[in-house]
Amino acid sequence: MDRADVLIFGGGLVGLALASALDSSGISAILVDPADPGERTSKAFDGRTSAVSSSSMRMLETIGVAGHFPVPGCPIRTIQVADGLQPGGLAFQPDDDEPLGVMHENRNLRAALLARAEAGKNLWLLWRSAPKSVDRGPDGVVVSLEDGRKLSAPILAAVDGRNSPMRERAGIPIARWKYDHSAIVSTLRHERPHDNIAYEIFFPAGPFALLPMTDDDEGHRSAIVWSVPKEDADAWLSLTDEQFAGEAQATMGGFVGKIEMAAPRSTYPLGFHHAAQITGERLALVGDAAHAIHPIAGQGLNLGFRDAAALAQVLAEGARLGLDLGDKQLLDRYQRWRAIDALSVAFATDSLTRIYGIPGKTASAVRRFGMGLIDRVSPMKNRLMSEARGTSGELPLLLRGLPI
Repeated sequence: MDRADVLIFGGGLVGLALASALDSSGISAILVDPADPGERTSKAFDGRTSAVSSSSMRMLETIGVAGHFPVPGCPIRTIQVADGLQPGGLAFQPDDDEPLGVMHENRNLRAALLARAEAGKNLWLLWRSAPKSVDRGPDGVVVSLEDGRKLSAPILAAVDGRNSPMRERAGIPIARWKYDHSAIVSTLRHERPHDNIAYEIFFPAGPFALLPMTDDDEGHRSAIVWSVPKEDADAWLSLTDEQFAGEAQATMGGFVGKIEMAAPRSTYPLGFHHAAQITGERLALVGDAAHAIHPIAGQGLNLGFRDAAALAQVLAEGARLGLDLGDKQLLDRYQRWRAIDALSVAFATDSLTRIYGIPGKTASAVRRFGMGLIDRVSPMKNRLMSEARGTSGELPLLLRGLPI
């Protein structure tokens, strides 16, 4: 039987980040995932991009991921929020040199995380492997893989996605609902530079996000995340590239000039879920296994990174005290630390989606008045900017750029 300090189910972005965070603090882990990692770093597998908050970037630098990026990300220097194309929007622009976040293509982010994990001294990555049975008991966790191999550890971290099989096995209930929208994602080329500005434009039919990306040899690029009514998603995908680019250009009001498509379009349904609890006997839920939110503020992945940073710190500090890493007091600390933060971000994004979805001139006028008020009240604006940076609340050490 192979043993480690922690078993991790799930080798996605958050699972790899957790593995590297544990490794950097001297905790051994075995990661189990049924996928072939070589297939996950192509643009065909995932053409999406992610806004990695400044606090998440501090963690990636501290645990040694940042040095593996094949392509540097694009810093977000300003976030511009608007109610449609009406005047009276809101701009978030920090006073210091640290960007609000950095845009990375998912395939590059995954490649960097994978390279760091493969270099780990205390990590064992079991790709193309799946659990057949999981026994969580008073003395530890024992996992039998489908190939007959057996693994054991004091604790299991389930980082196995929205439809987490481990969460279902543990019988942890979730609150779940679906939005009547689908997200269309792609990459655009545009005539004018984006000046490192991320735009979030709210329309009654759904928000439109334009996110700055690094330029390439062919010019300026930005990613889009366009929320459209679910019943219209297929129609949007059926448009030619020229037709879709024209619609996107009109929706934005043409402020980045002429637009062309730089990547295929894809769509996925939008939903919300939140686990009633994020721990069980010798079990911790991390990332989408614990919660999933609307992409309106680009915080879903960052919530997962915050989970990983908090769990790694709880376990590292427990190890220094000589505690059983599956001890209930450690799991309770992780539960208290992460549950409130994740739920507050989830409800904030859900509320934004609903408030900006109210049609009519009166509702628009009220929203624009509110944005103007926030723009003039520094403490309120700074609080929202801290939320975007992921620097609010009790931050784990890694998110402050400090080793555990």
